Amino acid sequence: MSLALSLARGAVTSPFKRAGRPGATLPAGRLRLPAAPAAPGRLAAYRTICGFPATGPLPVTYPHVLAFPLAMRLMTRRDFPLPVTGLVHTWIEITAHRTLRPEDSLELTVYAQELSLHRRGTEVTVVTEARLAGELVWESRSGYLSRHATRTEAPAPGKPSAPLPTVAEWRLPGNLGRRYAAASGDRNPIHLHPLTARLFGFPRAIAHGMWTVARCLAEIPDPATLRTVRADFRAPVLLPGTVTYATDGAAFELRGGEHGERLHLTGTTG
Repeated sequence: MSLALSLARGAVTSPFKRAGRPGATLPAGRLRLPAAPAAPGRLAAYRTICGFPATGPLPVTYPHVLAFPLAMRLMTRRDFPLPVTGLVHTWIEITAHRTLRPEDSLELTVYAQELSLHRRGTEVTVVTEARLAGELVWESRSGYLSRHATRTEAPAPGKPSAPLPTVAEWRLPGNLGRRYAAASGDRNPIHLHPLTARLFGFPRAIAHGMWTVARCLAEIPDPATLRTVRADFRAPVLLPGTVTYATDGAAFELRGGEHGERLHLTGTTG
């Protein structure tokens, strides 16, 4: 099933699903894509829009892009308990067991691992694995939140951390979401146009969370050396807009607002 068909099916089935339903279970089994190398044209477009070098190893975030159609197929299944409409990507953890090359034929697997209560609703963890000749070479875990009323108590807010040293300021154009969608295949309407974003409660289109992560990682002097990444999506980035990228070497963040008071993204690498 194509990504467009998955999105269409999700739009049709979402009104019939209720997040937070007692006794909800996740689909059993795993979805797989047969081994294949990355398509050169789409990979080149992805490198350009995210700021990665034009040649060299596969960006550490790219297997997530390759497997995204599988994840959408999983989350739009009838037996998936959460409505995909309004589902928010809240965090991602990536482990690269080795440096990957564009010519590597990766077999991709996606499955749902667990449902958990969240102070704002229900969160599902989706696992993606990439194998090369049977060897697990890359894996990720992502959290997706379905918001609804809950009695789960929110933890007491901790003391805000001091901002990291600012390295760069990026002015993001209004068409960034459409350009990233063309490179990644993620055509969620909240990223494409102000009119479609307003249908989901956003005043303007918002940047893809995975673009913000990739753009930060592209600033690392040698991103091919990355073995672990953790990123948490704190607040949406409205388009067009301006953000500041900050890092102390191991941690990174994106901030917005006139004085950098709005925290959009935090992350660590290893």
